[in-house]
Amino acid sequence: MVERAGLKVDAALAAFLDGEVLAPLGKDADAFWQGFAELTARFAPRNRALLARRDALQAQIDAWHVARAGKPWDAAAYRAFLTEIGYLVSEPGDFAVTTTNVDAEIATMAGPQLVVPVLNARFVLNAANARWGSLYDAWYGTDALDAPAARPGGYDAARGAAVIRAGRKFLDEAVPLARESWSDWNGDGVPALGNPSQLVGQRAGGLLFAHNGLHIEVVLDRTHAIGATDVAGIADIILESALTTIVDLEDSVATVDAEDKLLAYRNWLGLIAGDLTDTFDKGGKTITRALNGDREWAAPDGAKLVVPGRSLLFVRNVGHLMTNPAILLADGSEIPEGILDAVITSAIGAHDVNGLSKLRNSRAADGQRSIYIVKPKMHGPEECAFTNDLFDAVEDLLGLPRHTVKVGVMDEERRTSANLAACIHAVKERIVFINTGFLDRTGDEIHTSMRAGPMIRKGAIKASGWIAAYEKRNVLIGLRAGLSGRAQIGKGMWAAPDRMQAMMVEKIGHPRSGANTAWVPSPTAATLHAMHYHQVAVFEVQRALAAETVPGLDALLAVPLADGVNFSPEEVREELDNNAQGLLGYVVRWIDQGVGCSKVPDINDIGLMEDRATLRISSQHMANWLLHGICTHDQVLDSLQRMAAKVDAQNASDPLYEPMAGNWESSFAFQAACDLVFKGVEQPNGYTEPLLHAWRQKKKALA
Repeated sequence: MVERAGLKVDAALAAFLDGEVLAPLGKDADAFWQGFAELTARFAPRNRALLARRDALQAQIDAWHVARAGKPWDAAAYRAFLTEIGYLVSEPGDFAVTTTNVDAEIATMAGPQLVVPVLNARFVLNAANARWGSLYDAWYGTDALDAPAARPGGYDAARGAAVIRAGRKFLDEAVPLARESWSDWNGDGVPALGNPSQLVGQRAGGLLFAHNGLHIEVVLDRTHAIGATDVAGIADIILESALTTIVDLEDSVATVDAEDKLLAYRNWLGLIAGDLTDTFDKGGKTITRALNGDREWAAPDGAKLVVPGRSLLFVRNVGHLMTNPAILLADGSEIPEGILDAVITSAIGAHDVNGLSKLRNSRAADGQRSIYIVKPKMHGPEECAFTNDLFDAVEDLLGLPRHTVKVGVMDEERRTSANLAACIHAVKERIVFINTGFLDRTGDEIHTSMRAGPMIRKGAIKASGWIAAYEKRNVLIGLRAGLSGRAQIGKGMWAAPDRMQAMMVEKIGHPRSGANTAWVPSPTAATLHAMHYHQVAVFEVQRALAAETVPGLDALLAVPLADGVNFSPEEVREELDNNAQGLLGYVVRWIDQGVGCSKVPDINDIGLMEDRATLRISSQHMANWLLHGICTHDQVLDSLQRMAAKVDAQNASDPLYEPMAGNWESSFAFQAACDLVFKGVEQPNGYTEPLLHAWRQKKKALA
């Protein structure tokens, strides 16, 4: 550790900031560190006070439920109680957000959004480059196309023909021709369009069209293996896909110390500077991946048209809860990690704002560029106001114009969704994003009402009345606050990357609900989900929804209790096994390998994208049933041990995997999983991070 203005800073992190972040910005390092120390002195105590406020509210809610045990549910009394203790606050009067200088991908375009762990350079490069994706590849290689799967052993011409037919059908719907079908066009010249204004660019080998604010590229190449056999010479259809990507420092990563944080910040700097690369072996070949450049076309009037080649990047900071040993404050305590992220990710983002980057992220004019930060797990408007003040201070520290740092508010905690209008109001000059997150929101639902009684089964919670109210309120409150045309209203993740046909059926519900973005698990999924935004004109949907009444709070506050339900022994065992298997499958990679997000086989061997949000709901659900006697300690332990053997078998081909079964005392991963359940009731707001970080740090120390 080295000392900087009374702070003790990891030496490697200090050298990185001084030499690679501050020096290119022309910042005096001593002045920066002095300002950083003063900022932490102001905000660390406020951060701690907010966490104490959370604990105090939870204690009051717990006591209220215990006192009313056995009494009929009284929605009016419950709401009055939450108002009395300040959990519910008065809604602000009518207002509209005033955020300015927002890039088009966020404000005026509708399309998919990727979330990618910052620690994996290959993944973040793939995500940033997923602005454009091959529709032919997405259909050929997944189950999204309702046709026989490709036969192994090289190119399957029958499958390819089905892909081409589907491509022509898509073009007929999105870019219809004036007198014929795209299936009839022979490739000569430029096809006559039903709406000629849809043609926005041409170049050798391609035509560029626009529809619902998104671009569609038709690749013309008769020398290509596909184009050579195509009547029009169409070799591919390329869709503008992931308009935005969230580079994640939070739920999808395991960053427990200075070493981990430094890797995260280096990758973020590489993305912003435009020089991040990654070299890896694929199929016996060495491949180096880098960021794509922009794409150039000739507009119909002959002028040069440049369209972005990469997703617009957000960075997701951590929430207010955790601290990190990368920096120790003057009193010897660890720095709140959210403050650390706010300062360093913004300092890196300032490279783009100041025009130092090889490739642009924010494309606004000089003096109008923005840094986009998603802030998760805030509880209510006072925590949103804290973030707003913190970002003010960060801007002052870095010499950035006010509201350069924009904020995305994750609507994933119960106190936030119950007070969403007030939360938006607290950041109304910098907000660019709200998003619903079913899993974390459900985890907080369970923990907040932990002592109210046993919850219904986890799968049934998705059909609860509060979920429908939550999703509807989020959109309508956002629209009422004027987010349309200024910000994203987003929806959550499709977690099954191998089930694209089901995604195509179900996920169109997100744009139909008025959401102008929604999360997808892969670049391929982004390309497929982009089709939904050609089918649905989202901003027209938003205009129609704006007149609807926001659902009241009673439905949102209805707790999903299993009143009067007697679960059979088979149901209890099935529920425990399902939760335990998913929990262990995720935790074992987190603790032993430092992998914060991956495709984890579920109990039925279906690969699902798992992160800490899925872990939170599973562990809290088991803790709730244990607390209320639906199951016993021995039943939970039996389920954990049997499912450990199953997870071991599912990971048998991984040479880095460390088996849990039989190693109950020596497996830190298994012990962490047990703690998450058996100590789940006492975890702050049901979060998994304190236990995960503690066990991961033990594992790293042992290594």
